[in-house]
Amino acid sequence: MQTKLCAASWDCFGAKILAMCGVAAALASVSVAHGQDTAASDASVAAPAAGGSSDADLAQQLSNPVANLISIPLQFNYDEGFGPENAGRYLLNIQPVVPFQLNDDWNLITRTIAPVIYQDSPASGIDSTFGLGDVVFSGFFSPAKSDPIWGVGPVFLLPTATDDSLGGEKWGAGLTGVILKQQGGWTYGGLVNHIWSYAGASDRAEVNASFLQPFVSYTTSSATTFALNTEATYDWNASQWIVPINLTVSQLTKLGNQPISIGVGGRYYVESPDGGPEWGLRFSLTILLPK
Repeated sequence: MQTKLCAASWDCFGAKILAMCGVAAALASVSVAHGQDTAASDASVAAPAAGGSSDADLAQQLSNPVANLISIPLQFNYDEGFGPENAGRYLLNIQPVVPFQLNDDWNLITRTIAPVIYQDSPASGIDSTFGLGDVVFSGFFSPAKSDPIWGVGPVFLLPTATDDSLGGEKWGAGLTGVILKQQGGWTYGGLVNHIWSYAGASDRAEVNASFLQPFVSYTTSSATTFALNTEATYDWNASQWIVPINLTVSQLTKLGNQPISIGVGGRYYVESPDGGPEWGLRFSLTILLPK
């Protein structure tokens, strides 16, 4: 793989990765501070949703998108197969999850995805790019106690990209929902959303896209989680699917008294547009802030 902008200089690429890590560290520290303030003002917000306190219980909560648990996932992704150069893309998703207790019966779980992207040159004459992509914010209204577990709410697309090629320059909004079941060590269910654009640059394509994420995972008594999911997107304007199949394994551990989850996995794209990705890798680090 060649990086046109850096002319095969690993020092340049290393600087991009360090920049990603710097952004992640800065945002994570802000999120940790906010999470600690939230926990201090209402300790029940950070309490484990399932009422368990073991490492296995805590690890399984990470498989629940609407768990009543403050967490800061940092998800590093590498995808290859873009354009005639089979270029790579390096993506860091910073995904803080902060719950709010509305009353004794309902919680609001907020999930933000802020992507930091480094895209290799996909073709001759096109520069490599680095910067922030478009942010997606979701809010799930979820019952404090329900079986199966579910949540619904709004989702928003924010045109925060620092480069035209890293975002759509469109404001968008829509609906999102999740439903899942947890029993024994198993978690299975699905998350969906749909976003329509309603404002933004008039010379950019409208957004009309659905996201589908069925998932299944198993958490062992030693707090190891094996997970399989798809993160499928359908573009209704282009009549085009992008469907990666992800297989990951993660382990809950501690740094001192701080619980963290470390994961690794791979994916294969069973469907993607011409010039789209073919396969990828994923590494994750999740900071948890339980009671």
